[in-house]
Amino acid sequence: MAETGHISIHAENILPIIKRWLYSDKDIFLRELVSNAADALTKLHKLSLVGEAKNIPEAKITVKIDSDAKTLTISDSGLGMTEDEIKKYINQVAFSGLTDFVEKYKDKDDSSQVIGHFGLGFYSSFMVAAKVEIDTLSFKEGAKPARWSCDGSTEFVIGESDRKEVGTSIILHIDEESKEMLNEQKISALLDKYCAFIKFPIELDGKGVNDPSPLWTKNASTLKDEDYLEFFRKLFPGNPDPLFWIHLNLDYPFALKGVLYFPKLKHELDASQGEVKLFCNQVFVADNSKELIPEFLTLLKGVIDCPDLPLNVSRSYLQTDPTVVKTSEHITKKVADKLAGLAKTDRENYEKYWDSIHPFVKFGMMRDKKFYDRMIPYLIFKSSKGGYTDLATYRENNKDQTDEKTILYASDETAQASFLTMLKEQDVEAIIADSQIDGHFIPQIEMQSAGEYKFVRVDSDVSKHLLDDSSADIVDQDNKSLGDKVKDVFSKMLKKDGLEVRVEQFKSERVPAMLLEEENMRRMKEYSQFSGLAAFEAQLNAGQTLVLNKNNPAIKNILSMSESGLNDDKVKLMVEQVYDIAWLQQGKFTPEMMQAFIDRTSMLLGTIGNDNPVVPMAKTNKTADTVVDA
Repeated sequence: MAETGHISIHAENILPIIKRWLYSDKDIFLRELVSNAADALTKLHKLSLVGEAKNIPEAKITVKIDSDAKTLTISDSGLGMTEDEIKKYINQVAFSGLTDFVEKYKDKDDSSQVIGHFGLGFYSSFMVAAKVEIDTLSFKEGAKPARWSCDGSTEFVIGESDRKEVGTSIILHIDEESKEMLNEQKISALLDKYCAFIKFPIELDGKGVNDPSPLWTKNASTLKDEDYLEFFRKLFPGNPDPLFWIHLNLDYPFALKGVLYFPKLKHELDASQGEVKLFCNQVFVADNSKELIPEFLTLLKGVIDCPDLPLNVSRSYLQTDPTVVKTSEHITKKVADKLAGLAKTDRENYEKYWDSIHPFVKFGMMRDKKFYDRMIPYLIFKSSKGGYTDLATYRENNKDQTDEKTILYASDETAQASFLTMLKEQDVEAIIADSQIDGHFIPQIEMQSAGEYKFVRVDSDVSKHLLDDSSADIVDQDNKSLGDKVKDVFSKMLKKDGLEVRVEQFKSERVPAMLLEEENMRRMKEYSQFSGLAAFEAQLNAGQTLVLNKNNPAIKNILSMSESGLNDDKVKLMVEQVYDIAWLQQGKFTPEMMQAFIDRTSMLLGTIGNDNPVVPMAKTNKTADTVVDA
């Protein structure tokens, strides 16, 4: 037969659980007790507004250390408690005073003004105290002062007190394991971390330690740039001043205030610099809450205060809730609005800031479709013609040079300098996409735009604007063209499987050769290398084309020397040197390739001015300390 019953919870097991496991850090106790004091002050203020409390004292929280008595006392001039209320709210664990208060004054009170939800914060005091006392006097007329004490067990003592002032004092008798809590510097540091912006004045042994009206609670129209900079320096001492900032102020459909700063990044995607402090009613909760702050915005610094956030029982982490999602989306939207406004109304500074802000703009566009849609019109790149250009302007300016979807880009401005120089000579523009994130970002744009944009790296093919088709190729008596002869020499000397050799006549003489790679093949190889796969490593030259410039003096000289047949070793060195110069433009030299290039250059320089055959340099056998002929 089935049996029903009630789950039994043993009270003697509750306090040890709270003491050891409820909070991740015992320092939290001070935040909880000061927050409770602030709640008591807020409630009393609310009651005075509705006429239920009169002649209320000055709102204040005091923290006092008594090293001799080994006590730490947190006092407030709030609404206090009667003996019955102590029994109700303190003796019954997890009976939150807020719940009862809101229910009674739900038509008169904004419950977001207080942050206590579970009635457990008070018990965090047993994490550092061997004994806790409550000395309190209620604001209610005729109320008698009461005193409660407990040594951390389930037993307590409650009786009358001789207190004269309305409010509450929590007296902690600090245990031996937590005696650092009697150190003024330690307590001052904890107050600065958790309670620096509590909305009521806090005094530590007679000295004010907080700012009850932080910058984010003020109207932006009343603030100057120096106010924001001063607040930033206070929050993040020693950091370089930020580039610019966003002041958040939202009352509907949820309350949200804060200031987000865009810092100067030391290097790309340096997320370690970011720090967005989360507050709830000016009480510090956490740094960089991943549930609230979108991942790409963790590069920012600043504060966010959201009273509506659903905290878990220890107020340390956010719970899953639609409010969290909406808040996160709103923050993202405000960041996009700020950037868009800057791009439209202050383009000069937008471009000036771009080097610092582009990593999290691009990262955000990759991670958030709504952010992508908002920012794509304001995405800019450096232009090979100087300055910056957005994608729409690039297409408009180059519609006669390339097809309407193609955007030429350089991923390494130094290595691909010769490509960019020749394009510039022909008035063809390319964008510079040389940051670490661009290799991942560019394919994302192509995918998100559904084919509207097609990015082609400048070394993916020789632009038609670089070729000179005005003169016909010269054919010798054996009906063999100059181009065919050059191709034969290079194919014979290089002997690289999978490498196609092509000969063209460039308009410029300055470049002897270019090593080209079809865009998709190159991306597949780069992805393979990035992922640690070897699928394409064995096909190093597959999909590559060596395009030789028969208008270049070096190419003509190689052909002439080859036809003379006097010094094939030197011809081979020159052919390999031309190939490596083409590789160098890709910026992909391995250490071995670099050493071979240096050795070969040295040998070629040694032959200048004499007709002696090239003598290959000796090389070291890595398995033995002997030198052998190459």
